[in-house]
Amino acid sequence: MTRLELLRLLIGQARVNGFEFRKWYVAKLGLPWQSVPHATEMLAAERRYYALLFSHDFAKHFWKAGEKMTFLVPGQSFQRRNVDGTIVTIHRKGYTRRSIRDDAWRYHLKELALSEQPLRYMRRYLKIEDEVDEDGPA
Repeated sequence: MTRLELLRLLIGQARVNGFEFRKWYVAKLGLPWQSVPHATEMLAAERRYYALLFSHDFAKHFWKAGEKMTFLVPGQSFQRRNVDGTIVTIHRKGYTRRSIRDDAWRYHLKELALSEQPLRYMRRYLKIEDEVDEDGPA
């Protein structure tokens, strides 16, 4: 799957949830509106899609409020002092957490920012089977 095809799916999902793509495109990118396909091609060119992926308005609509969210809480180790004064190391295993939150989009934006490949992160939340071709034609 090419970057352009993935962007079309991402925008489509957000639009179904109420995202006004045309309004966002004109306001945030300052480019004249021609059509949805043209706007999507412009986003794919020169990696302008980062403006879309990290937009709060897009994220709020892509990850709807109140939708079930699953994420991994990483394992951790730390030291603490026992009642008798000895220092012990506590090891906690990582675990999967599920919650329903109104601000799930904030969590996803944070994870997206930490991700080395933001498009692959976004792809996890689409129901598709192909691999993303990051360097494919736009």
